[in-house]
Amino acid sequence: MLLNPSLFKYHKTPLLCILVSVILYVSFAYHLIRTEATKLILLYLSLFVFAYILKKSAGFNFSLLVVASILLRLVFLFAIPNLSQDFYRFIWDGQMIISGFNPYLTTPDFQMEMGIISNFPNQLELYNGMGQLSASHFTNYPPINQLCFVIANLFPGKSIISSVVGLRLIIIAADIGILYFGKKLLEALKLSSSRIWWYMLNPFIIIELTGNLHFESVMIFFLIWSLYLLHSGKWKLAAIIFACSISVKLIPLLFLPIFYWWFSPKENRNKWIPERSTLLKLIGFYLIVLATTVLLFIPFFSMEFINNYAETVGLWFNDFEFNASIYYIVREIGYFITGYNEIAIIGKILPAISLVIILWFSLLRKNTTLHKLTTSIVIVFTCYLFLSTTVHPWYLGTLVALCIFTNYRFPLVWSFAIILSYLAYLSIGTADKSENLWIIGLEYAIVFSAFIWEVILRKKISV
Repeated sequence: MLLNPSLFKYHKTPLLCILVSVILYVSFAYHLIRTEATKLILLYLSLFVFAYILKKSAGFNFSLLVVASILLRLVFLFAIPNLSQDFYRFIWDGQMIISGFNPYLTTPDFQMEMGIISNFPNQLELYNGMGQLSASHFTNYPPINQLCFVIANLFPGKSIISSVVGLRLIIIAADIGILYFGKKLLEALKLSSSRIWWYMLNPFIIIELTGNLHFESVMIFFLIWSLYLLHSGKWKLAAIIFACSISVKLIPLLFLPIFYWWFSPKENRNKWIPERSTLLKLIGFYLIVLATTVLLFIPFFSMEFINNYAETVGLWFNDFEFNASIYYIVREIGYFITGYNEIAIIGKILPAISLVIILWFSLLRKNTTLHKLTTSIVIVFTCYLFLSTTVHPWYLGTLVALCIFTNYRFPLVWSFAIILSYLAYLSIGTADKSENLWIIGLEYAIVFSAFIWEVILRKKISV
């Protein structure tokens, strides 16, 4: 136990790592200005080094690592995110609902034109903080995410920091849930439970999700819980929980086709369609997911909502571009041929290629075990990100979480290399508002090298 004096005698190295990590996270959370690129990189790299040493030196002291992973997250509790301004929109949406408005029907720009709402704390500060890009578009956050925003705004106090604390406690609670169900699922699969620490102690996860308040943690919590229920044979409840994951972030929708062979009792390479009994279970699973998702959206439903939501989601494919890889290469080819940015065309072609890859892994790979299922999800989602026009750092949280159930570790490499994309964030504040493509190229040179080595050349690594 932690109070045992022998802990300090025999665990000096992990305790020292925890102490140093706390100091580094305090510096990151409260003393880092986003334009301090050198300090940002040095802190990030140092935290990875100490996280690695902590995991290796702590051995089988599970309690110590649990306390460490929670403590390192609590360091950020009262910190205003310094690498993302999305949380202003989160608080805004929550206050809109509390004030009796449907957040999907108006943009912050429109709402500000209508004037200040009397029971809407910090309205002007939130509007100015979220930035023009967010303020000019409709919200795209699904209903359970909106519920989290509401709950966070109900925390005592009317300040922005009180809402930030609320948001952060929800995310930390979700990570504790990931620890619980992730460990249980690893044990059920007869895999080392120590793998969970590659997620729980990962500085990228702590900084990007807990620190910068991105709700991938809540989505991943429901996703891993659903996978655990599926593995336990409770597929109906698993479908409901999977729908909850979709209702936090839409990303799990991409994974639904991969369950095509899940209910088949054994592989049959001569068949393209599962047996009737298992096909009925599959259809039932999909119907429960669909019905639950629709029910969760019903409180906000209207034809205007459908138009606004579809328009906002479409922007991610046809307008926005950040930290992309293959898209940037194709974009340059388009510039060379036509002299224009052909994102409107490319933004339709690349998702179509992603769809082909998803169907390939869904139909041709018999994902009848959780290992095969999670492996397919990791590869499919990686390809999706490679082909995307926009890859924000927090998108990697799903890959980091799911790779612990596979033999692949390239997502961990990416979580380490993603720090390079933050330099692009810093350059956005300059006059030309452009990314440094050499830095982006270095990031993806590292990532593609790890991906090709593991997935294509080496196939699997020793655990």
